[in-house]
Amino acid sequence: MAKKSMVAREVKRQKLVAKYADKRAALKAIIENQDLPMEERFKATLQLAELPRNSSATRLHNRCQLTGRPHAYYRKLKLSRIMLRDLASFGQIPGMVKSSW
Repeated sequence: MAKKSMVAREVKRQKLVAKYADKRAALKAIIENQDLPMEERFKATLQLAELPRNSSATRLHNRCQLTGRPHAYYRKLKLSRIMLRDLASFGQIPGMVKSSW
């Protein structure tokens, strides 16, 4: 089980990313628009830099929904490999069975 503080920090980052997503996208569109004057694009760059660092989507890290484990994460199921194996063994995941040959 991951530390509760790490899971809470990740939840806080997710909320910040959602809160600032539109503002960041608008500023990035201004920055990438070559038709605008350089001063306006530079001002947008400064405004983007003033936003919280944790509002950037690249700072998010995928974690298991049940344990908070950051490694061996399956995106499709949002679980770590350990919890995936446990749930599959108990038949909690539909259509997943232990292989045998």
